[in-house]
Amino acid sequence: MPAMHFVVCWPDGSKDTCYSPSTAIEKHLQVNHPYTLEEFVTLTTRALDEASDRVKAKFGYFCSSAMDQSAAISLKAQQFSAEQRVTVETITPIPA
Repeated sequence: MPAMHFVVCWPDGSKDTCYSPSTAIEKHLQVNHPYTLEEFVTLTTRALDEASDRVKAKFGYFCSSAMDQSAAISLKAQQFSAEQRVTVETITPIPA
């Protein structure tokens, strides 16, 4: 199960490199697509929940890193208003 990094550009121009334990993130987010913060949080929560479920199916436990990443995204999003825009700049596999 290849883990992924995705780089998020926030409304203030800051960037975060985020983690997904699987390629599930690619099903939910598009590179260079502007999302409202509300939509972005919903999509990343759904994607990281799916990724954590994949880990559970394979290893028998949920992925705490996916849950932590989801919480970090939700926390950072609270700094902005729901209609502001977020862009995912890249989604790349993490080398093994």
